[in-house]
Amino acid sequence: MHLSEREDDALIRFARTNGLRYTLDELLGTMERYGIMRGLLLSPPLQGATSLPNDKIITLCTRSDGRLAPVITVEPTPKDVKATLKLAEENKKEVKAFKIRLGYVKASAQSPVFNGLYDYAESERLPVLFHTGDTAFSTGDLSRSHPLTLDGLANKREGLTMILCHFGNPWFEDVAELIYKHPNVYTDISGLITGSKGYAEKYLEWLAKKISEAIYFAGGAEKIIFGTDYPVTKHSEALDLVRRLDVEESDKEKILWRNAERVFGL
Repeated sequence: MHLSEREDDALIRFARTNGLRYTLDELLGTMERYGIMRGLLLSPPLQGATSLPNDKIITLCTRSDGRLAPVITVEPTPKDVKATLKLAEENKKEVKAFKIRLGYVKASAQSPVFNGLYDYAESERLPVLFHTGDTAFSTGDLSRSHPLTLDGLANKREGLTMILCHFGNPWFEDVAELIYKHPNVYTDISGLITGSKGYAEKYLEWLAKKISEAIYFAGGAEKIIFGTDYPVTKHSEALDLVRRLDVEESDKEKILWRNAERVFGL
């Protein structure tokens, strides 16, 4: 199966954020430029447009010659959860995780609609990513995307590997407590840098300080995973953030690739 040029370009035209075209070739070229061997691909929430379907994400990953692995986005309806599980089972060797868009969908992490998904994810040892923290749109629901809303689920589902995306920004300390408290909870540093104007440089310093402090609190960087949320954050910006962390080089190495390799089986 091949995507048309129009569908390929939909990977995914995000209003040409950061001047990027957001195509498969551009993404793979950028990964090669920065020595990134493997990555995860998922369809982001888009305003005023339909997200690229999960089956198209899988197709694009197939076209990447093993450089990209798919993450299936799950919507909070019984029909979508059923379709998600069917797709995951059909592509068991390729699918590496699921994603729930907390704050963008009208459901909490503990909504019963996700029970079947969690059961499957636990049985197949597949992580579930959760959007946490700030939402890209003013219509987002922070009462559902606050990282502490995941504490109850982590208590009930100790066998479920949970990844709190975007470090719960701006609730870094809350995420630090969650990854310290729960053996099955991780976080990533994706999508934290979204501009270069105003206090951008000071904000980057603040981010590096917050993440470094979280590592001190957790006693190490074993629970923190590199990510970009491309094209929201460029690869160069995310790598620069890691370079700025006031931690041991061995911890930076864990963040950049060792943790992802272990958690996702890359």
